[in-house]
Amino acid sequence: MLARIWSASVVGIDAVKVGVEVDIAGGLPGIVVVGLPGTEVQESRERVKAALKNAGYVVPMRKIVINLTPADLRKEGPSFDLPISIGILAASEQVSPTLLDDTLLLGEVSLDGSLRPVPGVLAIAAAAQLLGIQRLVVPADNAREAAVVKGLAVYGFQSLQEVTDFLNQPDSYSPLQIDGAEELVRSRFQGLDLKDVKGQSQARRALEIAAAGGHNLIFVGPPGSGKTMLARRLPGILPQLTFEEALEVTQIHSVAGLLKHRGSLVGERPFRSPHHSASGPSLVGGGSFPRPGEISLAHRGVLFLDELTEFKRDVLEFLRQPLEDGQVTISRTRQSASFPAKFMLVASTNPCPCGYFGDTVQPCTCSPRQREQYWAKLSGPLMDRIDLQVAVNRLKPEEITQQGSGEDSASVRQRVEAARQRAHQRFQGTSLHCNAEMQSRHIHRWCQLDIPTRTLLENAIRKLGLSARATDRILKVACTIADLAGDEHLQTQHVAEAVQYRTIDRMQ
Repeated sequence: MLARIWSASVVGIDAVKVGVEVDIAGGLPGIVVVGLPGTEVQESRERVKAALKNAGYVVPMRKIVINLTPADLRKEGPSFDLPISIGILAASEQVSPTLLDDTLLLGEVSLDGSLRPVPGVLAIAAAAQLLGIQRLVVPADNAREAAVVKGLAVYGFQSLQEVTDFLNQPDSYSPLQIDGAEELVRSRFQGLDLKDVKGQSQARRALEIAAAGGHNLIFVGPPGSGKTMLARRLPGILPQLTFEEALEVTQIHSVAGLLKHRGSLVGERPFRSPHHSASGPSLVGGGSFPRPGEISLAHRGVLFLDELTEFKRDVLEFLRQPLEDGQVTISRTRQSASFPAKFMLVASTNPCPCGYFGDTVQPCTCSPRQREQYWAKLSGPLMDRIDLQVAVNRLKPEEITQQGSGEDSASVRQRVEAARQRAHQRFQGTSLHCNAEMQSRHIHRWCQLDIPTRTLLENAIRKLGLSARATDRILKVACTIADLAGDEHLQTQHVAEAVQYRTIDRMQ
């Protein structure tokens, strides 16, 4: 007898519908899997056979052929265990096939018949809803993740026995219902608070501007000046994720297998901080069958590169194209996938190898040649893509010992959200979300300069040797400063402040 079960395979962060065809015919007993199965799928033959026997089902002592369609798509992962198991039971008439035409199943099966969670369930649920699938059957630990997709009946089960009971008596079970908006509020985390930071008024101001405009930022200063402490508090002043943004972020983390203990939605802005020994593929994603890297896991959030100059130069060059395009496409011989990568790059570094160039207390022991080689690790095109370059100086003794706390993150976030709202109104009818996403045509439209302001900018370009890209970055930052101030048009003071955030350019 022939049975067909529907499942799905993840490609990038999208999902493709996969048919699992099971045929039981005469021949030597055994299970054969065809249709370009990966190693995990090939191993499922033994898992499924043991699981069915231990759960009390009969495995037919005949030849069982399992075909995975489409045949030219590589099938990876253990998520086909459940559909293969149900396919064998349906083909051997141990389970009713009535619901199988519009039901999609996925899950890993343990040897005792229990179901284990699998990655990528949210992506599969979203695709199933678009394809007109009515029911999705998943392991219980994946149910809340899938249930946030509206218009799809999601059933979560603990064991193979529960799945067969559902297929034989569907009226005895109800789909899981979840309020996505409530789930998002429940999963939000406020993060570290800016009130813990002492002093550093200019760095705090730069952090606020970066959050309001979605700008990339680098802190330059001696060890112990608070660069990392400041950067780690950036997510706390960013606007809260919208439900649509939370779905995007959760989908990426689901594909990466990072949701097993995180509930159904990622409610806070991601903050990723890879070590300086990270490779290029670990940052942008890769593998024989592409998986998201750190820049995609930081989508709609922050990618923090501490000690930027300790990263290999060729690794940093991997960031140039994603910073410009907001996505990364990974092509391999067998498969190609695109991942979203709209993140804020925040970096920190010392001003020289010893860390004390320009410090008022500790003298620098580096030669000019050493400092030149130190900064040569960062290419000009990469630095042009960083909007805000901020000097973080050593704290004064009275700042270290002060008892009071600074302004808290909640107050700063209110100003950031107000500035973002002004930008949103300005960008109505476009695909832009914040000032950092503006292209040259948008800058010419919304960043008009009067004669005194234009003269100021031209003098800055000559003195600092700024490129056209760096000049555009200054205008974007100036536009954000105007939004924070509630001004409709760019003024001289906005551009003047934006020019001050080119620390590295002034050090050259």
